[in-house]
Formats: sequence, C-alpha cells, structure tokens
Amino acid sequence: MSIFSSIVSAIVGAAKAAEASPGTAGAPPATQSAAGPTTTAGPGPTAATGSMAGSNPVGATPLSQVDVEAALTKLAAQNREKLDWRRSIVDLMKLLDIDSSLGARKQLAKELNYSGNTDDSASMNIWLHKQVMTKLAASGGKVPDELKS
Repeated sequence: MSIFSSIVSAIVGAAKAAEASPGTAGAPPATQSAAGPTTTAGPGPTAATGSMAGSNPVGATPLSQVDVEAALTKLAAQNREKLDWRRSIVDLMKLLDIDSSLGARKQLAKELNYSGNTDDSASMNIWLHKQVMTKLAASGGKVPDELKS
C-alpha cells in the first residue's frame, strides 16, 4: 500500500470512529478491532483502496464524506502528544500512526511526484504537507483552504 493510501485510510478510519462515538472523545470506538492502535488510525487497507478507487467496501466511509479537519482535530485531542499536524507532515504522519521517518517521507515525495531535492528535507516537508492536503481535497475530502496553502 502506498503511503498516501495509508494516510487516506487512517483519516477515513478516524472519521468513521468519530461518527461511531460522537460523545466519547477519550474512548476507542466500538468498531475498532482489539488489535488496533489506541489512536484509532483506521480500519486498514481496504478502506484506502475503496476510497481512492471510488468503490465502497462494506462499512467503509468514502473520503468524499469526510471532514478532514474535524477528523484530525478530534484525533489530535485524543492524542497524549501535542502534534502540529496543521503545519507539519511529520506530525500529521505521527498523528495517523504512520512511519514519519525521512525514508518514508522521501517515498511519499516520490509517490506525489516531488521534483525538488529530497536532501533538503525542510523544503520537501513543507511541499509534502501542502500536497497531501491538496490531494485529500482533490479526492473529495473536505479540507479548508488554509490547510492547502
């Protein structure tokens, strides 16, 4: 699975968890498997495949029905670590329980056709965050303009 697909899957999972437990901000959702992370990172590869391909696997929420900002804000509120997911690709990936190492970010940059120097991680990270938010919006997710610029 691509890293971007993992990001989509985790966001869809967080949104689905928020729907399942709107009044229980600190409790894991009933739909989360016992083996799943406590950050409610998502239901797994089928949700990403379905949301990106336009099909809807059983129980999957399509990205077009996801308020990305609300899902990430709720996830951040449940996280013990203070993460600046609104500006940092590293913190966004950590929030979603996705490998945020330099190697993973370089792989994400390759997936998203980054044409800059991947050894300039600061510039790459800024570009990655904007590109991820833009692609989430292009895939149908509800993303405020300020997160795409």
